[in-house]
Amino acid sequence: MRPFLLLALLAPAAAAQPAATPDLDLTRAAVRYLPDLDLLVFEQEVEGTAGGTTPEARGQLDGAPVLGYVFPTTLAPEDVGFGGGDGVVALAVTAHPDFDDTPLWDENNDRDYANDGVVFHTHWVVLVPDDRVPGGYAVREFAQEDAAVVLPPTNPGMPMFMDSPGFSVVLRGPVLRVLVPAGRVANRTDFRYDGLTAYLEVNTSDAARPMLGVYQVYEVLSGDLSLPYAVER
Repeated sequence: MRPFLLLALLAPAAAAQPAATPDLDLTRAAVRYLPDLDLLVFEQEVEGTAGGTTPEARGQLDGAPVLGYVFPTTLAPEDVGFGGGDGVVALAVTAHPDFDDTPLWDENNDRDYANDGVVFHTHWVVLVPDDRVPGGYAVREFAQEDAAVVLPPTNPGMPMFMDSPGFSVVLRGPVLRVLVPAGRVANRTDFRYDGLTAYLEVNTSDAARPMLGVYQVYEVLSGDLSLPYAVER
C-alpha cells in the first residue's frame, strides 16, 4: 500500500478551500476496540472545535466543496463491502452543503432525508493516486456500465467506490468520535491507520480531473501518512 504523497502537504489551495483553522489542526487520533460492545471507536482531536468549520455552499454540484476528517487504513476494500482492487480504504467524516449523499439517513432529524449534507457524516471511500489534482489522490471511479463492480448496498449511487454507512458521529468540543460495529469491518480489529484533515472538491464537467479529488491536506498526524498507528484494546 502506498502512502499519500508528501507533496499533498504543499499543494496550492483550491479556490473554495476553507481557511486552515484550529478546527482542522489535528493533535491526536486513536482507534479503540471495546470487546464488551464489539465496537470500534474512531477518534480525532483538534486544537479548536471538532466540526466547527464547514465549507461555504457553491450552489451546485459541480465544484461543490467537501471538508473531511479522514482515517486512512490498511483495511481491504472487501472488509467494508466493496469488490477487490487497489486503493487505500479510508473512513471519512465529511460535510458538504451543496448536496446530500446519505439517502438512508436523516442526520439533522428534521424528517427530510435530502437536506443535511452539511452535517458531518460518514463515508467509506477507496482512494487511489491521481496526479490531476494537487492533493495527489482521488476517490476511485468506475464506468457506470461496468456490471462487475461490487458496492455495499448503502452506497449513494455515484460511480465511485464510496459508501454511506450511517455510523454515528459524536462531536464534543475538540473531539470527534465515530462508532463502528466490528462486524461492519469483517471483524477486523488488527488494522493500522493514520489521521488527516483535508479539502476535496466535486467535479462533473472536466474530464481532465477526477470526480472527487483531494485538493488540500491541512494536517497529517504522522507527518508522512505511513499509517503507523495500531488499534488499541
